[in-house]
Amino acid sequence: MTKAISDYAMIGDCETAALVGRNGSIDWLCWPRFDSGACFAALLGTEEHGRWQIAPVGDVTSRSRRYRGDTLILESDIENEEGAVRIIDFMPIRSDRQISDVVRIVTGLSGRVAMRMELSLRFDYGRIIPWVSRVDGGLQAVAGPHAVRLVAPVDVCVQDQTIIAEFTVEKGQQIPFSLAYAASHLSVHPSCRPLAALAETERFWSDWVGRCQYDGPWRDAVKRSLVTVKALTYRPTGGIVAAPTTSLPEHPGGTRNWDYRFCWLRDASFSLVSLLNAGYRKEAEDWCNWLLRAVAGAASQLQPLYGIGAEHRNDEVTLDWLPGFAGSRPVRIGNAAYKQLQIDLFGSVTDALYQAQCCGLTLDETASGLQAQLMARLETLWCESDAGIWEVRSGRQHFVHSKLMCWVAFDRAIRAVERFGLEGPVDRWRHLRQVLRAEILDRGLDADRGVFVQSYGTKALDSAVLLMPLVGFLPATDPRMVATVQAIQRDLSKDGLILRYDSAHAEDGLPAGEGAFLACNFWLADNLFLQGRRAEAHALFERLLSLRNDVGLLAEQYHVEAGSQVGNFPQAFSHFSMIDTALTFWRQNGLQAGHNGRET
Repeated sequence: MTKAISDYAMIGDCETAALVGRNGSIDWLCWPRFDSGACFAALLGTEEHGRWQIAPVGDVTSRSRRYRGDTLILESDIENEEGAVRIIDFMPIRSDRQISDVVRIVTGLSGRVAMRMELSLRFDYGRIIPWVSRVDGGLQAVAGPHAVRLVAPVDVCVQDQTIIAEFTVEKGQQIPFSLAYAASHLSVHPSCRPLAALAETERFWSDWVGRCQYDGPWRDAVKRSLVTVKALTYRPTGGIVAAPTTSLPEHPGGTRNWDYRFCWLRDASFSLVSLLNAGYRKEAEDWCNWLLRAVAGAASQLQPLYGIGAEHRNDEVTLDWLPGFAGSRPVRIGNAAYKQLQIDLFGSVTDALYQAQCCGLTLDETASGLQAQLMARLETLWCESDAGIWEVRSGRQHFVHSKLMCWVAFDRAIRAVERFGLEGPVDRWRHLRQVLRAEILDRGLDADRGVFVQSYGTKALDSAVLLMPLVGFLPATDPRMVATVQAIQRDLSKDGLILRYDSAHAEDGLPAGEGAFLACNFWLADNLFLQGRRAEAHALFERLLSLRNDVGLLAEQYHVEAGSQVGNFPQAFSHFSMIDTALTFWRQNGLQAGHNGRET
């Protein structure tokens, strides 16, 4: 039976991640990188497409789970009539990047519980069955370039291409399972020492969270989101994936199913400000330097998204052998949006680099030259139509948000000249900034209603315009922003949560149907707060926090009618937006020291 997206928790080693269901089954894992082919793909199919389950035999009477403190170590307590056990799941941070481990430790809490382990490895997203053989200390599964070794202190056997173990665990007993991945051509394939690795992993996460400088009223929620973002950061390069999953639907049974295992430039300034305000300077620097490597080259080839190593090509294909989550097809890998023209990217990149300069981050020496080249390209491009922040597939439009971010690009470039000596035609940039501002206020505003719209010449609303006050274009108290917020709350709201736009009537080239976009709801809370509607802002923020699952994770969207999270999971954009809103509330109350938010 298909589980809900919120039934999953994430474990990871800052190079890839696994999703663990409430039932003790790891149903998603791509090895060795976030964007590698999955060896457990039951999330998008059935157990036949790969999973690793450890569970008591027979009926379960109760379940509970939590992360251990502020770590990414998952503890799941399961009870039946025989007793109770705890399964501890984690991935050690790699000491050797050629080896990656998943560790599962079964601990007896009471009684004597019969357990069963079923391990089905299926490489290439559930398509390839490996050859399994016995080796010293366990079993090894090999398929093409992939090799996985299972080490366990219990008897294991192979039945119907599944590795099985049946064992019992008594109170106080610990039974560790270690699953290690390496390339199949390596002659040595060691695994970690599970109990020592547990202590090391706990220390790593506790030390990292200890650097958090946020000390506001939502500290636990902010720390959990920061841990989630750190887990979604590809440690070798500093790139941050939007999510560790692909094709989790934005609407149950729908076709809006995308691969999010890539890094989006539009997330750049959000990511940077969140990390800096929370005290994570090194991570912010790593992200900025990833960004500079990604956009290096001809400015005419700037693209919306890149691979975690800054790869340019991310061609989109469908996997016909997977039935999809809850029957939601197609299942896609790759993302064709990388080919789109999205001119808002120039604002995202320029703003991120400006924020980095304001905070004195140490960036690659090519930064200033790249900024100048990007601005020269934008001078010829800002008047073009594009695919927009929501990556529509129905043709280009003159999106108001895209024009807003072009204004941001010119504004930040001017400030970089004035404050940091960036070379460039500042007088021309000032003129273009003024032209853009006038155009947005004229063509981007529905004069009859006094509200900002999605694109020039339309009546449609778009929650992306809620970013106007957050990037310094207009104060939140401007009458046009007040009217826009009210219109979005009225016309894009479902049970108090807003959509990013009206997909039922939008000409976006996609079937209608999606959930409330969580990042947009955090932007709405920011606007309400800045307009002085603080009680409403706090109420919305608390409601959004209540949508997290039991271990504090958020997907991309929330389906109001079904009462469930939808979209890829966990979603970095949702967690960054949550962090930013908590920091906005805290900063505006005058409680924060240090870097004072986004420099605008």
